[in-house]
Amino acid sequence: QGQLVESGGGSVQAGTSLTLSCAASGYLYGMSCLGWFRQAPGKEREGVAAIGGSTTYYADSVRGRFTISRDNSKNTMYLQMNSLRPEDTAMYYCAAKPTRCSAWTLRHNYNYWGQGTQVTVSS
Repeated sequence: QGQLVESGGGSVQAGTSLTLSCAASGYLYGMSCLGWFRQAPGKEREGVAAIGGSTTYYADSVRGRFTISRDNSKNTMYLQMNSLRPEDTAMYYCAAKPTRCSAWTLRHNYNYWGQGTQVTVSS
């Protein structure tokens, strides 16, 4: 059974950086599209970034600050988060789907999810 396991969350000051990791086991890493989502208290889960092959996608709110990448030798996806803001505070999830990254922000298209890692940014 495949698993997605996030790590790297924490509590940081605004303006600093964090890197999240998503280790994918089994066939999940080979899925056509891997994505990062986040959910703040009282808000819907939203797409942050996705990667399909070498193509990357970003939400407007994080473009230029966050970078999604993958290391095929480690079956791991990353989210480098720079210039963090208090509004980035959320539970961050990685997700995978067997179809291409078109409509990557639609969370219902993803079949597999990790348990999440908390990111808290204080001002």
